[in-house]
Amino acid sequence: MIYVANPIYDSVFKYLMEDERVAKTVLSALLKKDVVSVELRPHEYANETNDKISMFRIDFGARIRTGENETELILIELQKTWVETETLRFRQYLGAQYSDKNNIDKQKGDHKGFAYPMVTIYIMGHRVGDIDVPVLYVSHKAYDYDGHEVKKGMPDPFVESLVHDSIIVQIPLLHGVINNRLDKVLSVLDQTKRDKDDPHLLCLDESVYADNNDMNYIVHRLTAAASNPLMRQNMNVEDEYYSAIEDRDTAIMSRDKKIKEQDGKIKEQNGKIKEQNGKIKEQDGKIKEQDGKIKEQDGKIKEQREQLNQQSEQLSNLKRILKEQGLSDAQIEQMMSNK
Repeated sequence: MIYVANPIYDSVFKYLMEDERVAKTVLSALLKKDVVSVELRPHEYANETNDKISMFRIDFGARIRTGENETELILIELQKTWVETETLRFRQYLGAQYSDKNNIDKQKGDHKGFAYPMVTIYIMGHRVGDIDVPVLYVSHKAYDYDGHEVKKGMPDPFVESLVHDSIIVQIPLLHGVINNRLDKVLSVLDQTKRDKDDPHLLCLDESVYADNNDMNYIVHRLTAAASNPLMRQNMNVEDEYYSAIEDRDTAIMSRDKKIKEQDGKIKEQNGKIKEQNGKIKEQDGKIKEQDGKIKEQDGKIKEQREQLNQQSEQLSNLKRILKEQGLSDAQIEQMMSNK
């Protein structure tokens, strides 16, 4: 067992991939093609960081074997990230490749030429949705209106200029099982081999790579990186950076949780207030109904008073007439009582 530098760190990954032999080995395994030569493109690597993301990218020009004496130049944009990020970041870098005039092969087609074919490789430090395979190949094909694949004339340089294939590697799904050439290459990224006391190191079984000179070369290069003080310092810096991001994200998650709890309480209170308002509205309706009945009763009482007043006035008038006719008060009272 040997201890090597962990290439999950950007500084180690850059040190590994800037070596042409390593790049050819890794890209040949990923592309499942014979990569004859590799060159770093202008602005070949960059470590893009801010308070939300770290993304490492390398742009290659790779010449692959297409026949016994034939090769083809393709562009490879390799992007690596530790943390989950917006796909917009990947699209922005991809857009820069499409708009770069240096990526046009003017020897093909008319005087304006066509773009070199391109493959994008994404090495992810996190899982992508529910996809459960460690390496995902996304290839484009052409179809006619009826859904039949168009093969005649394909691949066409015009079409290849406008579309590209992608390879997505999910590091968390690399679990040490080696079934093929690619598994062996990617095994140096397998985080289940990380040393429990020092995340900067992976513990590898050197005998697994004994029969492969290219893999031995990669392992020895990672061993050299592990003993490099500057490399260890760079890994410490990355740890501090991501620790700060993790602390910030934890604080944000805690804050969001509290806000969510408060929103739940506010929603519950609003529900109770709404319920109380409903009861108050119902009571107001009953009061309004009672007021209507009282008003109706008041109207009837008023009507009855008016009738009594009329009757009283009529009796008074009758008494006055009878008195004018000479009847005494006793006679008038007797007549009234008889009625």
